[in-house]
Amino acid sequence: MIIILILILLAIIGTPLFAILGAGGLAASHAAELHPSVLIIEMYRLASQPNLVAIPLFTFAGIILAAGDGTKRLITLFNALLGWMPGGLAIVTIVSCSAFTAFTGASGVTIIALGALLYPMLEHANYRQRFCLGLLTSSGSLGLLFPPSMAILLYGIVSGVSIDELFISGMLPGLLLLLMLSLFSVYSAPKLAVEHQEFSWNKISKAVRNSIWDILLPIFILLGIFGGFVTITEVAALTAAYVLFLETVISKKIHLIKDLPHILIDTSTLVGSILIILGVAMGLTNLLIDSQLPMKLLEIVEQHVDSQLQFLLLLNLFLLVVGAMMDIFSAIVVVVPLIIPLALRYNIDPVHLGIIFLANLEIGYMTPPVGINLFIASQRFKQPILKLFRATFPFLLIMLIWLLLITYIPFLTTWWKN
Repeated sequence: MIIILILILLAIIGTPLFAILGAGGLAASHAAELHPSVLIIEMYRLASQPNLVAIPLFTFAGIILAAGDGTKRLITLFNALLGWMPGGLAIVTIVSCSAFTAFTGASGVTIIALGALLYPMLEHANYRQRFCLGLLTSSGSLGLLFPPSMAILLYGIVSGVSIDELFISGMLPGLLLLLMLSLFSVYSAPKLAVEHQEFSWNKISKAVRNSIWDILLPIFILLGIFGGFVTITEVAALTAAYVLFLETVISKKIHLIKDLPHILIDTSTLVGSILIILGVAMGLTNLLIDSQLPMKLLEIVEQHVDSQLQFLLLLNLFLLVVGAMMDIFSAIVVVVPLIIPLALRYNIDPVHLGIIFLANLEIGYMTPPVGINLFIASQRFKQPILKLFRATFPFLLIMLIWLLLITYIPFLTTWWKN
């Protein structure tokens, strides 16, 4: 117990998570009188996962798009297609951020990269500051349910659930959230007296021509995965090669000698931080499973929870707290192995559970006390955390309603199985 308190204290003062998890694993192995090599064995098992290589490849592709002109082409395209609607620029923000986050896998990158472009545009169109801040802070985590989301890849690797099935199941809930937020933007536009541009076929035609290579990329990924033509690993490799060719040869925004080393360093830093946490966390989780902790939790839950409805309600409350306290990648590797046996006991579909889990953590990005979107937006827009939370509150309520819908209407995630 003393060791656990010390580790919690170290985490509070900012000790790297992989060090905390590694120390916890060593302490658990010592208490169980097991050789610490069991942790290394778990890392070896992780390294042999066939889908693991997709994470660095998709991360590499996302960072290339962020470093190139992909963000500007994306915003120009969606603005031409949607900017004429009431609240059109807000809808452009929602769609652009979701597409960008799906590829980068990082909410903070979206706020930093797109915030610099979209915030002045929103202000120029007479959107109030509070609405702008709430919209951009909330939109940072959109897209985590769309291919090729790194969160879904990691969840599939940790849980053993088919990544292809998770991608299919996340599409409808993800589109539903975009629709709900877009309708709120349309409803808010007249009250804000915002401007919207005239519809123009010429602008649309020009935007499509300039971004035709970007448009082909998600089509290529979706057809490849859902059509069964390529595996996740193969589509990740092809995506990385395609994006590199696009930004170095076609758009010529990235120079191989000058820019590529920095991109590789950024990719290695982000992927390395995820993999080291994943490795030590899976070792610790394996020890907890060997000690029958999930079974003990199951016994406790069965004593107090009588129905699937009650379990889902408690699960959502628990995951909202987890999402507010931990980043999404750490939460996946630490929490998923513990809750899967509980969910199976209450006959919850593993794919449905995955979407619920990721939806909760998506909301957790914008909830205090450790909602990472709030801190990143605070640094990006130079605004206090409390002001940003008040600005995001209407969007947070919409996302909570969305969470209830996808939790208690399983058809939204399992429609393709029927």
